[in-house]
Amino acid sequence: MLVSRSLGTWGTVVLAGVILAGCSTQANRAPVEDRGQPVSSSASGTDKPLPGAENAGKPGYYTIRPGDTLIRIGLEHGQSWKDIARWNNLDNPNVIEVGQVVRVVPPSSTASAAASGSPSGRGVAPVVVTPIGSNGSTNGSGSAATPAPTPAPAPTPAPAAKGADDVDFIWPASGSLIAGFDEARNKGFDIGGKAGDPVVAAADGRVVYAGAGLRGYGNLIILKHNNTYLTAYAHNQTLLVKEDQSVKKGQKIAEMGSTDADRVKLHFEVRRQGKPVDPARYLPSR
Repeated sequence: MLVSRSLGTWGTVVLAGVILAGCSTQANRAPVEDRGQPVSSSASGTDKPLPGAENAGKPGYYTIRPGDTLIRIGLEHGQSWKDIARWNNLDNPNVIEVGQVVRVVPPSSTASAAASGSPSGRGVAPVVVTPIGSNGSTNGSGSAATPAPTPAPAPTPAPAAKGADDVDFIWPASGSLIAGFDEARNKGFDIGGKAGDPVVAAADGRVVYAGAGLRGYGNLIILKHNNTYLTAYAHNQTLLVKEDQSVKKGQKIAEMGSTDADRVKLHFEVRRQGKPVDPARYLPSR
């Protein structure tokens, strides 16, 4: 009886130890990591800044917000998402974090972006007119002479660059206009038609996106025409071009459809340096 009682007591002690061990394990469970904060946690538990945090707020950089994708960031900054991934050494472009800071201009353009943010607005020094003569007169009579007309300054580099980037666009589809540009509600033109109607490139360019990865646009093509202009073609039924392919003005690039839309239509956008602008300013009159 003594032996039996001793074993019973020992069993009770062991059982109690197991219960306590289980409670201890439950209490020490690792916390859930919050990836939406501006810092990320390493395996050792030490917080560190997210990639690019030191560039937050600088010209030419963008801080990622909830819902962002590289495709949308590229569209809104007039760049190819592949270029943005390369400039930021992103091994997996599908993995970005809220609070992460990415470069959205080419590395060689960062200094230019900083200069454009100077008080003068364009980084161009003002023209200084020097008076002729120390006393303001130019003849021997002592009276002030009419200053000689100042020659018109040569065109500054900034306007010349803008002129060089002008694009001669054509209409991307032959259907009727069913919705015009509204900066708040419609960032381009909606052009009606039938499923399968041709969609053509509005100008020469390079395909920087072809797919369905941008919510609200369905099957989408984005063309980059130069460093200033992009055009977007949304809701297509079929895409006929691939990324990095060069296309010519008037070339068929897609067939009209209704993907991610309530009817068959082409949603067409013109973006100047990433900002949507009214296509009516760029398309010829019908």
